[in-house]
Amino acid sequence: MAREKATVTLDRSKADAAKALVRAKSLSETIDIALDRLIRMERLRRDVSAYASRPPTDEELAVANLPVTFDLGDGDVDYDKIYGRRR
Repeated sequence: MAREKATVTLDRSKADAAKALVRAKSLSETIDIALDRLIRMERLRRDVSAYASRPPTDEELAVANLPVTFDLGDGDVDYDKIYGRRR
């Protein structure tokens, strides 16, 4: 990814706190991490908003009623012996 220098004005105490929280080695690394997280969070927020604004179709709701086979292939494991019996 191409990187270039930029001049920014920021609150130094916020930048130092963020740098310490993410254990970054530099302010540049801190800002890069912050931007990555902001981008992911905003994309997720927009996705959730898009799903919330449109009710699910009958076909989408029908997926919840599909039969599910759940087999971990661990029938020979005695979980009661390993973890104790649950009450």
